[in-house]
Amino acid sequence: MHYMVDPRQKLLFDPYQDQLPANIYERLCEGWEGVMRFVLLELMPVDVLANKRHASFGRPTKELYSVAGLLFLKDYQNWTVAQAAEQYNLHAGTRFALNLPPLGTSICERTIENYQVFFVEDDAGAEVFERVTAALADALEIRLDKQRGDSTHIFSNMALFGRTRMMGVSVKRFLTQLMRHDRAAYDALEQPLRERYAPSANRLFADTARGKERHRLLRQQVAEDMYALIQRFEHDAEHHTRTTYRAMVRVFFEQCEVKEQRVRVKPKTGGRVTQNTSDPDATYDGKKGPGYQAQLTQTCSEDNPVQLITGVVPQTAADSDAESLADMLDTLDDHGRLPDELLLDAAYGSDENVQAAKAEGVDVISPVNSAKRAPEKLHAEDFTIDPETEEVRACPAGHAPLDSTHEPEAKKTTTHMDPKDCAQCPYQAICPTRGTRIRTFTHTPGERRRGERRHAEQDPAWRKRYAKRAGIEGLMSCLKRCTGLDRLRVRGQPAVFTAIYHKAAGWNLRQAAKAPAMRAIIAERRAQATGRVQGVRNRLENALRRLLSPQDTLRLAILHGFSQA
Repeated sequence: MHYMVDPRQKLLFDPYQDQLPANIYERLCEGWEGVMRFVLLELMPVDVLANKRHASFGRPTKELYSVAGLLFLKDYQNWTVAQAAEQYNLHAGTRFALNLPPLGTSICERTIENYQVFFVEDDAGAEVFERVTAALADALEIRLDKQRGDSTHIFSNMALFGRTRMMGVSVKRFLTQLMRHDRAAYDALEQPLRERYAPSANRLFADTARGKERHRLLRQQVAEDMYALIQRFEHDAEHHTRTTYRAMVRVFFEQCEVKEQRVRVKPKTGGRVTQNTSDPDATYDGKKGPGYQAQLTQTCSEDNPVQLITGVVPQTAADSDAESLADMLDTLDDHGRLPDELLLDAAYGSDENVQAAKAEGVDVISPVNSAKRAPEKLHAEDFTIDPETEEVRACPAGHAPLDSTHEPEAKKTTTHMDPKDCAQCPYQAICPTRGTRIRTFTHTPGERRRGERRHAEQDPAWRKRYAKRAGIEGLMSCLKRCTGLDRLRVRGQPAVFTAIYHKAAGWNLRQAAKAPAMRAIIAERRAQATGRVQGVRNRLENALRRLLSPQDTLRLAILHGFSQA
């Protein structure tokens, strides 16, 4: 049976105002607790939780607005399940934020875990982020025309293994299940194999001597053990369907290959391979390690009272920043938050990305990646090129070409220079033209545009404009310190993505609480509620006056005066 109390339905008397000191009550109203209670709680997706219970039969649920709000605050505040239950049951600030009475309600850890599963299954975290962000951006009149973006690496709640340890752990977990469910099959295995994986996961292979060659031999031994077990049980209907067996098979074929019945460990596997069988969705980034990442965009206009996160794209660690810009723009476009100007680092600044964003009306401000560029050579930007026709008008020395032809299908321009001019050119040693009889220079429109961008980067006005991008680094640092975004308390892609959305929405809640405009909105809503209460009081007093004698009315007035004093 559903039990929901709409937060917009105000009480006749606020019990917190009577039970808390005035300064503490005002502190709650003006902090994030007040923003949550008066503005955001009504936006929580209670339908996700209500759909899991019958509308009229069964025991009444917990108050669903408060439960949905608690699940959001749990991830934002980085609480454990036990801490979330304690906050709900004992802490006045949290109960105030969730619109609960000071006393009379409680929740247990198991209930929180059950409701959390519902949130994860329905991807409610994305909905919470979008509703919270839209409401706060509208209430605070946040300008969205200027934004900045970047990605940050995130570790889930899993152990970090090397390749050999991870392969060994997958074998151990399968053998543990085998021993538990089919002791005869386990005892039939070779004793050395069983003894090799008998230690706990934390002490697996701890007795192996160090050394590159010994480590290589150990990894080869583990690979052969995996292959032997896969062959032994691949036709066993009782065991080959177990999750531990399937995980072992996946790890084996990601890390190893079989050629002519010989097992060989792959020298490189790439990033999209299992990092821990307890979190099979996590992948690997060569610089930052295993786990996940999130693409974030944030406003950066000087006119905003506070800056809010506008877009979140959760990903696995193997996803490339260079290939993520399209997803970022699609996310912003879907919710009407596309900026006119987007500040990004060089990883996003390929010519393809800049042109794709330009087609959507977004001006990407990003340095050009010059890692593979030879600084001692001349480049396309040193030539005089007509941007309309892509034809070269003059070389860096000022000489006109013999001819210059642009090929639209090949997306390149071929230019021929007079060798007589090149023979006397002071730039001959560093010139990119090639050939002896006729000097040839080839460039693409992308090379020309990148050259123009490099030239623009030298302008102090561009540097001042781009300086705001550094603020996104501060955002990432604060998110990790204040919300625990660097290492989450959950694992598995659905739960990780939900936590990322909640932490980003919680950051926007935190920022909104700092804005004077938000405090004014809360004060206005409190005043409206107070006005309704005063109206009810006046009507009650008028009704009593009509019912009571003049002497009784006088006595009530005197008593009321004493109570006010």
